[in-house]
Amino acid sequence: MALVSLLDISIAFFCFLIFQIFLISKKPHPSFLTNWPFLGMLPGLLLEIPRVYDFITEVLEHGNLNYLFKGPFLGGLDMLFTVDPANIHHIMSSNFSNYPKGTEFKKLFDVLGDGIFNVDSELWKDLRKSAQSMMMNPEFQSFSIATSLNKLEKGLVPLLDHVAKEKLVVDLQDVFQRFTFDSTFVLATGYDPGCLSVEMPEIEFARALDDAEEAIFYRHVKPEMVWKMQRLFGLGDELKLKRAHNILDRACFKCISSKRDDISRGTNNSGSKDLLTAYLNVDTTKYKLLNPNDDRFLRDTVLSFMLAGRDTTGSALTWFFWLLCKNEEAIIKILQEINKNISPRTKTDDYGSFNPQELKKLVYLHGAICEALRLYPPVPFQHKSPTKTDVLPSGHKVDAGSKILFCLYSLGRMKSVWGEDALEFKPERWITENGTSVHEPSYKFLSFNAGPRTCLGKEVAMMQMKTVAVKIIQNYDIKVVEGHKVEPAPSIILHMKHGLKVTVSKRCLV
Repeated sequence: MALVSLLDISIAFFCFLIFQIFLISKKPHPSFLTNWPFLGMLPGLLLEIPRVYDFITEVLEHGNLNYLFKGPFLGGLDMLFTVDPANIHHIMSSNFSNYPKGTEFKKLFDVLGDGIFNVDSELWKDLRKSAQSMMMNPEFQSFSIATSLNKLEKGLVPLLDHVAKEKLVVDLQDVFQRFTFDSTFVLATGYDPGCLSVEMPEIEFARALDDAEEAIFYRHVKPEMVWKMQRLFGLGDELKLKRAHNILDRACFKCISSKRDDISRGTNNSGSKDLLTAYLNVDTTKYKLLNPNDDRFLRDTVLSFMLAGRDTTGSALTWFFWLLCKNEEAIIKILQEINKNISPRTKTDDYGSFNPQELKKLVYLHGAICEALRLYPPVPFQHKSPTKTDVLPSGHKVDAGSKILFCLYSLGRMKSVWGEDALEFKPERWITENGTSVHEPSYKFLSFNAGPRTCLGKEVAMMQMKTVAVKIIQNYDIKVVEGHKVEPAPSIILHMKHGLKVTVSKRCLV
């Protein structure tokens, strides 16, 4: 106990010292972060944590897309911030083999185990090849569309109807996270957790994901020695992460056990469509390192898909609808496009149905979603580390094992990349003069990653977002509660810190 108390005092004193030094020496502009002896530039960064993404954007805007950050002595936090598209292309594509995820990434994201986001080399190749094969399967694609439409009609629509009828205030971020949590859980495991309902039940698994994401974020701005000591003694964010880890383990292993029982009894209702069933039945002769007999392997795989599908799409939908609420003209244009290209609703069905293929005709809607992803990417940053010393196109030399951080949030706001109107929400920038969609290179528009690690679920996510957007825009008028504060939360996923409080009313049929 005495040792734990001493550790608490040491951490508190360290943070207090940093805070006091920064208050005394605060510079008038973020590009002039003071590099203190032993403490490096960390004091200045820590004070800006509540607005860390905007702060880094300011730093990079005035640093010509790059900034060398110096962390505390022996703290392991020295890194190069970059949003230079040439650097991104070099790292993610042309020199991909020199920039694996590496041991540092896996250390920070240890809760994901040996999932596809954490591993490199042959295991990553096997996981990606198998996931691509499963997700491109026509049966899985049909299953994905059916799952989204079913959750939309039987979960989201009844909930929004209830909110509108009772004139309630609802957190739209919470609603979208519940929608994507249920949908992704069905696709990953075949089971529906029933998170999205009028009762809005608390789901332990979902809360554990939130806690894990927050703790992982703070690992990025703490010296490794500090967060490892917190983990050792069960303190602060590391205690939350440990509890979350246990909850996620328990939930995943329960699903895996139930799925094995269902298959053995011949009662697996989802057949081979969900990913867990597909991995349990995978042909191991095609892959060197996949081991479906190992529950830990299945747990890491399921959890990785859950993190990818639930949080990214939920975040994207939240920011998208907030931007629409601020841009009534965009809503009008999307409605006009829907009325022109989507089969009309009938009087016997207040909500109507539409062919998902019709969504491809909605060019303005596609542009509006891309614009939301540009300004508010669900994964706001990622980092890389070279295995061999390299020189980037920007001229920066990066040593083997050094850290490079891409700030996707900042990339979408760089005027030198996107033009003087970079901060504006303009779906038109994604539409050509002849009315077709503009394709931007992935190293400029990084929301779905780039190079060999490009997101496998891009089409599934876009289809799901468009489906939800059409249904809601057709049938409901969403208004943000007056005075509600919207700002990003410090996390590895770009959530809104205070949620998105809105009122909902039924839109008149036309």
